[in-house]
Amino acid sequence: MHTGPTNTLTDVRGIRVGHHQVCGDGWLTGTTVVLTPGGGAVGGVDVRGGGPGTRETDLLDPRNHVERVDAIALCGGSAYGLAAADGVMQRLGAAGRGVVVGPRSGDTVPIVPAAVIFDLGRGGEFTRRPDAGFGAAAFDAAMSEAGAGPVPQGAVGAGTGAVAGGLKGGVGSASVLLSGGTTVAALVVVNAVGATADPMTGELYGARFGLPGEFGLTVPSEGPLPGSGSAPALATTIGVIATDATLTKAQCAKVAGVGHDGLARAVRPVHSMFDGDTLFSLATGAEPGPDPAALHELLTAAADCVSRAVVHAMLAAVTVTTPAGTWPAYRDVYPSAFAGT
Repeated sequence: MHTGPTNTLTDVRGIRVGHHQVCGDGWLTGTTVVLTPGGGAVGGVDVRGGGPGTRETDLLDPRNHVERVDAIALCGGSAYGLAAADGVMQRLGAAGRGVVVGPRSGDTVPIVPAAVIFDLGRGGEFTRRPDAGFGAAAFDAAMSEAGAGPVPQGAVGAGTGAVAGGLKGGVGSASVLLSGGTTVAALVVVNAVGATADPMTGELYGARFGLPGEFGLTVPSEGPLPGSGSAPALATTIGVIATDATLTKAQCAKVAGVGHDGLARAVRPVHSMFDGDTLFSLATGAEPGPDPAALHELLTAAADCVSRAVVHAMLAAVTVTTPAGTWPAYRDVYPSAFAGT
């Protein structure tokens, strides 16, 4: 196995990603939009956290009617941030995308499942949170030329105000090209009550699942995690797993569920009552459907991509200070981990 060209979610052909964020003047939050190809992608979801904030997840139940989704919105702002999905729907509706519900051109309802992280107040003002304008701006970014390129990572989009175990979190992504030619990739917004690094050694839990040469980290020499920063009272890690394989809704649900295994390898503890951990899955259908052995390989890769994406999020994060506090980046707390890079 090896990574795709960019080692990010957009290595799945037809997937586009856009971020929008605002920092300063009380703001520290944003929105990330994952756009599917024209005609949509088969979708799935698995919600494991005890405090989720979601939209249109029941629609993705394999027992229900609609097969394909047009976009996924990942948002800051806790439940308030679900409003960002409205802006994505408005853009898609104007383009005529969605489920046809009437006889006239444009009589469509775009399908935009969404999930949120808790980052309220981290910029200093509790009322600074995403709205429909954030979703529209992130959609526009996804539709730009950059939207099909490498996914920006770290404190961007929905990861702008993310914190994980007292360290600065953010957006991370990873991909892999399987032996049969299928691509699997993940994008994760890491914002957890739990830690992503062993508090005694500083080693990132998910780093052991990297592909050869992917991280190049060494065991830090700084020792136990310093006391700077503080773990959030409320959190939530969310993300999207995508593949170009042809999958059913039930198989997509399985991909999302196994993706949580990857999250559990990279965050400890995970799925707490203070997290709303949610993973979506998308299958574009550009490649054939897998046989049982190939499905097993795809599921294994999905979990590993989630673990690797968590590591990339932590490595891309930068230290952030606002009136609400300081959240140090892993790079600043454990500089010796990068001695071999």
